[in-house]
Amino acid sequence: MATVSTVPNFPTSVIFILLNEFAERATFYGMKTILVLYMRTKLDYTDDNSTEIFHIFVSLVYFFPVFGAIIADSWLGKYKTIFILSIVYAIGSVVISLGAIPPLNLPVREMTILGMLLIAIGTGGIKPCVASFGGDQFKLPEQAATLAKFFSLFYFTINAGSFLSTLLTPTLREDVHCFGQYDCYSLAFGVPAILMIISIVIFVAGKSLYKITKPTGNMVVLVWKCIGNAIVSRSKEKRINPRSHWLEYSEPKYGKTLVKDVKILLRILVLYLPLPFFWALFDQQSSRWTFQATRMDGRIGGITIKPDQMQVINPLLILAFIPLFETAVYPILSKIGIRRPLQKLTFGGLLAAVAFAISGFIELKLEAIYPAPPTTGHTQLRIYNPMPCQYKFDLPDKLSGIVVNHQSCF
Repeated sequence: MATVSTVPNFPTSVIFILLNEFAERATFYGMKTILVLYMRTKLDYTDDNSTEIFHIFVSLVYFFPVFGAIIADSWLGKYKTIFILSIVYAIGSVVISLGAIPPLNLPVREMTILGMLLIAIGTGGIKPCVASFGGDQFKLPEQAATLAKFFSLFYFTINAGSFLSTLLTPTLREDVHCFGQYDCYSLAFGVPAILMIISIVIFVAGKSLYKITKPTGNMVVLVWKCIGNAIVSRSKEKRINPRSHWLEYSEPKYGKTLVKDVKILLRILVLYLPLPFFWALFDQQSSRWTFQATRMDGRIGGITIKPDQMQVINPLLILAFIPLFETAVYPILSKIGIRRPLQKLTFGGLLAAVAFAISGFIELKLEAIYPAPPTTGHTQLRIYNPMPCQYKFDLPDKLSGIVVNHQSCF
């Protein structure tokens, strides 16, 4: 793995961008890791409601990048967009952590939903800007190879922040006790909030070193204008001026180059149709898989994996597999004919499908040992005996003669 010190002519400014990204990703994944358990245990949402709210939040996180890109490219520029929306992001993190402090007696549900909305706007808005802002620091084509190494470092930084926060916040949640409770969600949310504030400080500290480009217009907006113009022009001219492709009606206004690029874009969009299904399943690691883990025994040898710590496996394996795939896996796949990116995507998608099939099989096995709910007109009684002796029931009907030993349950 290349490091900043070994990369020739590596701009100093990108160090601040990498550190900022590390802290921001640690904030997001730290909060995201414990969110569904917080909604279930502290906000009294059901598993289904917690899952629904969580995935609405994640959907917004990946919806707002479109607007972040438009704002950055059309009006504010990347630096101002990152700075302003990072403040919104930090406010959202603080709102959630304040709502989790019991003595404040704040409206917890409202604070949590508001905080999630602000975080979605903030992290979603900066998502398309940070990597491209880092790319702006390089001079092309002279530094093309160095730029590629930067993106490898950038991806490594994302997963390093994710790994550390996913490992840490469940420990803060469960192993620290505060405000007279058996857990400490306020600290578990508070640490990511502090990290987000630190990330803003780091980002601003590098301003004098940044290469800040002026906004030149957003490509997404331009593409939609080109498509809209083609539709309108075709409706007016298709009889008097027939063309081989409907997009070509935009050539007089937007030029042949852009029209050609839009044609290619529309052709490859079909390749992206499976991706929403993959990510919809992937993000269930933070919802349904976490709830599933609460119903399992997390002890492995001498260690115990907390339910929400299960999510740490993904960034851990990514960090481990980046060099492994480059040096071993990809060369092996190449020998069996899997060379192109699309082939690798297909192979990875099949492995993901197998993973979710395994998860479904595990859930079926768990359901077989779940206690049966009482039927209508009945209830369940559970008794724990903490006394240093046996406790024998001498009651009529089915409770008669039942013995509960010391520190045992019935």
